Amino acid sequence: MSRNLAIITARGGSKRIPHKNIKSFVGKPIIAYSIEAALKSGAFDEVMVSTDDEEIARIAMEYGAGVPFMRSDANAGDYASTDDVIMEVLKAYEERGERFDCFCCIYPTAPFVTAERLRQAMEMLDETDSVNPVVEFGYPPQRGMIINNNNCLERQYPEYALVRSQDLQKIYHDAGQFYACRTEAFLKEGTTDVKKLSPLILSPLEVQDIDTIEDWEIAEIKYRRLHNED
Repeated sequence: MSRNLAIITARGGSKRIPHKNIKSFVGKPIIAYSIEAALKSGAFDEVMVSTDDEEIARIAMEYGAGVPFMRSDANAGDYASTDDVIMEVLKAYEERGERFDCFCCIYPTAPFVTAERLRQAMEMLDETDSVNPVVEFGYPPQRGMIINNNNCLERQYPEYALVRSQDLQKIYHDAGQFYACRTEAFLKEGTTDVKKLSPLILSPLEVQDIDTIEDWEIAEIKYRRLHNED
């Protein structure tokens, strides 16, 4: 039976929303939702948080996650990628004599992630190397417009101007919640975006970007509606 690891990535620095990863979201630190979903899923042998921040580490452990080691300064800056952090975590465990067959990297600001979706993604790894949750664009990108140098609107793709929406190919974007991957494939290619990458299609109700304060407020309204909370 495979050993699975949940990695929740939560660095301390946040420019647009201060203390974003532990900011209260509908009554509890937003990182708690990712931790609780991972634990509830039963899909992981270990649920850990990778962070450079002592306060995040404390809160993470309070909600049941492990923090076996702190993130290095090299991977705590603005330019460190998620893949860099995953690689550091896997190598740190290997140095301790622990290896995992599969892992799931979960964002700390993903309150809409569910235990069921995490289980589904991990089960999909029996047939694929990596799983990326995606959602269909709400409006066809082929109909997008740009503002040109004359400050006028023009179609980015004029060839699609008269094509019916239902005849346009569906295009999806990253749901921004998690990435599940087989460790062997990740170590070979250095990324979760491997050749054999399968989609886990989510509905718009399950997805909400949280990059600004306005996003945060919309997400709280949406979460309360979904969970019938006033």
